[in-house]
Amino acid sequence: MSAGAVVYHRRERHRAVTSLPGKKHPDDSLPVPPDDGGAGDQVIPQPPRWHVAAYLWGLLALLLGLSLALAVHEQQKQRLQAERTLVRNELANKAYVALQGRLRAAESLLRAAQSLFLSSEEVDAGEYAGFYANMRPREQFPSLLALAYARRELRPDGEHYVTRWVEPAAGNETVVGLDVGTQPRNLAALLASRDSDRATLSAPFHPLQLAGSGVVGEGVTLRLPIYSPGPPPRTVDERRARMRGSIAASFRLDGMVGNSLPDSLTRNLRLQVSDVTGPEALPLFDSGHGAVWLGDGYRYERKLAYGGRVWSVRMWPLPRHAGAGAGGWGRTTLWAGVLSSILLALLVYSVVSTRQRALELGWRMSRRYRESEERFRALNELLPALVLLAEADGGRITYANQAARARLGEHVVERRLPDLFEDPDLRARLGSAAPRDGEWTETPLHGEAGARFWADVAISRIALDGGARLLMVASDISEQRRLTERLSHQASHDALTELYNRREFELRLQAALEEIGAAAPAALLYLDLDQFKLINDTSGHLAGDQLLARLAAVMRRQLGAGDVLARLGGDEFGVLVANVADRAAAEQAAERVRRCIDGYVFSWEQRSYQVSASIGGVLIDRPGVLVKDLLAQADTACYMAKELGRNRVHFYSERDDETVRRHGEMEWANRLRWAVDEGRLVLAYQEIMPLPLPPVAEAGPSVELLLRFRDESGELVVPGVFLPAAERYGLMPAVDRWVIETALAHFDQLHPAGAGLHMAAINLSGASVEDEALAGRIIGWLRHYKVDPSRVCFEITETVAVRNLSQVVRFMEQLRAVGCRIALDDFGAGMSSFTYLKNLPLDILKIDGSFVRDMLTDPVSHLMVRAVTDIGHRLGLQVVAEWVTDRETVQALAELGVNGVQGFSLHRPELARFQHD
Repeated sequence: MSAGAVVYHRRERHRAVTSLPGKKHPDDSLPVPPDDGGAGDQVIPQPPRWHVAAYLWGLLALLLGLSLALAVHEQQKQRLQAERTLVRNELANKAYVALQGRLRAAESLLRAAQSLFLSSEEVDAGEYAGFYANMRPREQFPSLLALAYARRELRPDGEHYVTRWVEPAAGNETVVGLDVGTQPRNLAALLASRDSDRATLSAPFHPLQLAGSGVVGEGVTLRLPIYSPGPPPRTVDERRARMRGSIAASFRLDGMVGNSLPDSLTRNLRLQVSDVTGPEALPLFDSGHGAVWLGDGYRYERKLAYGGRVWSVRMWPLPRHAGAGAGGWGRTTLWAGVLSSILLALLVYSVVSTRQRALELGWRMSRRYRESEERFRALNELLPALVLLAEADGGRITYANQAARARLGEHVVERRLPDLFEDPDLRARLGSAAPRDGEWTETPLHGEAGARFWADVAISRIALDGGARLLMVASDISEQRRLTERLSHQASHDALTELYNRREFELRLQAALEEIGAAAPAALLYLDLDQFKLINDTSGHLAGDQLLARLAAVMRRQLGAGDVLARLGGDEFGVLVANVADRAAAEQAAERVRRCIDGYVFSWEQRSYQVSASIGGVLIDRPGVLVKDLLAQADTACYMAKELGRNRVHFYSERDDETVRRHGEMEWANRLRWAVDEGRLVLAYQEIMPLPLPPVAEAGPSVELLLRFRDESGELVVPGVFLPAAERYGLMPAVDRWVIETALAHFDQLHPAGAGLHMAAINLSGASVEDEALAGRIIGWLRHYKVDPSRVCFEITETVAVRNLSQVVRFMEQLRAVGCRIALDDFGAGMSSFTYLKNLPLDILKIDGSFVRDMLTDPVSHLMVRAVTDIGHRLGLQVVAEWVTDRETVQALAELGVNGVQGFSLHRPELARFQHD
């Protein structure tokens, strides 16, 4: 390079080359190359051609991006395929289970009808019709055609089975007198049930009822044999000899199968059911017509063996749903990946080519500088960086390139270099003529009109023509700075409310904890809006967002300059109140925030909402506390504020009885989760005495089962201590299932009477009653453990019954259908007891103990006991009184006609007999 030539590149720290002798421009101090053009030159090699390298790098980036996009697309496609298969399998399994359940329910109906014939030597038509009317089977089976009884008749040509009674009579007139032998498939099912003493399905055939009506469709019959009285026959010969007749339920297949299918299945899958018992498959049901979708290879097939028949259940996806979501989003991802790959390739090409072009440009500038000073000045003018040259003594600017003049003003040459800087320390260093040579720094600069912008600046001290000069190279980084500040703001602030977010709030809280002792105490407030979900549900999430933003502004006005307000998530806010003198001052600050929210009325689209908040507080005055513990304590205090009625402030205290109780419930919840595995739960019983006393000798004892918890010391804990925790934390269904199965598994070992135990009552919680699968599970346990359902009674409290009346009624009817008894516990405690009592399928009514306890001293309680007893008897129910404390109360209850009594004065609870082991 010739004497005095300096080439500046962005972010490259070059020391100035000391000037060599050469020509000097008459108007400024920029150097001019010497005339000899050779002596002392620094040879700069020409950079390689950049086009091929840039193209190759761009192509490599494109291939890499496309590979990643294809991999992500394939992975997404596989994930979506797996999700669809999981959803379809779940739908298909539900349909299979529902169909299986429908067949078992039909068998239960036949078992009930079989019990009618087994319990009587001769059943007449009136009893049969009454049984059908009482069972109301078409409510459960809309596809039921008939419930028919065929009697066995011996004729000279052999035995015949002639249909004698059919219900309902309407529509089944042609079936009366029908010889089952005229229907070979029906007869085959009858004979199979006779020989096996099991419920047997027929092969599909066209029912006689539909033949006359012209309705097209197939049907099946489910049959059970009717034997003569006596012990169950053991052999095939004995069954054939004692065969009296056959009871059958006939169904239309399209209704029987179709009614058991969930709507979501028929919208997504096509179901085909075929009878594959024999060598030829017999079609039973098809939920659709036309083609099915086989594009993704999904197919569900499962065999259902029931009643001696084997049904093939097959399902395929429907075309209109098979591809839903299969490729739309995935294709969008693929195209986005392709577009990103192209952009990446262009970016790589741009970066590589820009660098190569910059190198080539520098080489050309160096070469051209040797040719002409004017060309050098033109190239220097075109540099995007700001280049300034100033005197070392005084800092007067002597040269500025075009970029510097455009950014700092045309008259920048008339100014002093230190005057451009806002940083006083940097101005002082420049004024001392001893800047840090070559140091790069980011600092604000001031233009001619006072415009302020951020720049990346490097200043070097150079020697030029025997004099000291300051060379400044700067780049405008204002946009990068704004982007950095924006990203920093977004990382620490909530986008909706512009408040601090949870991460930043926890950092501020940690800082406050570290300053304990050096500054006044602080307070943490945890704020949760009351009924915020109501606004979201009624006016939409946009209204909820607007409310949060407005409340953020309202609360901010109530806080001091040193206080910190943050949105922790959802409708929860955190406040760090600084410099509080004591807890009273913290409570005043919290109350001030609560009042400002309570007084705010939110209006949205002609609706107005009164807003309130519950606030939990914690005083930060002790070192060594963790941030997570503080937040947990504040959350607990906020929860307590809601429990105490909402719209209030509650400060956390370890001595707070309610807070201690809440922590105690949490501990109990954790203990109960492992109670079954550790054998901590035990069963006790309390006898229910029949009136009048003493009990009748031939009647076995009746008991109510009670739950106890055995702690680590072996002491028994009553349920009032741990059941509230189980109810609060959703553990009651698991506890109830353990009690039910344990009681049924050891039923004859519950009481010293053993198998002579007349009845055991089991209490059920509201969460268990609302579990639609529990009734079926109980029925399964009864069969598995071979417990007579009439010996089991399930108690449901009045408050549970009214909470979801329709669900409770369905639950009761399912259990009563198999013979279990149902008792309504704590009756009389509700406000609408008599209104719904007649709608509940009950067997026993238990009077709330608060009335029984005071009936001898309180006329109202006595009247209540009398009214409940009279109404219970009129409804055909057994009436039992609880909390009986003395013999006088027993006598008074006997005079009122109460059927049974229960209380600690009559029998104190004892552990179940099997628990003694």
